[in-house]
Amino acid sequence: MSSYEEHSLRKNLFSIGKLGYAKGDRPNVECILCGVRDRNEIVPNLTIAETELSIVSINLFPYNPGHIIIFPKRHIINYLELTDEEALDIHRLTQKTMRILEKQWKVQGFNTGYNLGKNSGGSIPHIHEHIVPRFPNEAGFLDVLSNTRIVIYEPYQMWEDLKTLWVKEET
Repeated sequence: MSSYEEHSLRKNLFSIGKLGYAKGDRPNVECILCGVRDRNEIVPNLTIAETELSIVSINLFPYNPGHIIIFPKRHIINYLELTDEEALDIHRLTQKTMRILEKQWKVQGFNTGYNLGKNSGGSIPHIHEHIVPRFPNEAGFLDVLSNTRIVIYEPYQMWEDLKTLWVKEET
């Protein structure tokens, strides 16, 4: 069996809310991330911190505990539209996020990046960087026995915890 065939057999346990979200059952706004920026009450808002140019937020449907997204406040679809100031701001916020997670949660690795466009897995037409913490021995028995991943960390609790850590890091 090829590695592609093995990977295609992977099972996932989906959050019912995420499945609806993936199929397009989302708040009726032009852009989810602009809705977060504008504090639209129909859009779930897990903002941890913000600057004049960018927002740091918990990912509503995290791949791992501590999964953060950082995005420019300005609505941008194409990465090449980022100004140098926006790119530097996102870079600095990424470093701060990583420092907090390394210090407080003993994170020893990260996946970071952008999914640009639908063909790359991007589901929100507003660029945003993902920061996904990776932990030692994060594969559990379901990963090993049934090739299935479960993430257990309620996003709103994660939001409360990381907001507190973000403020603590500033003092």
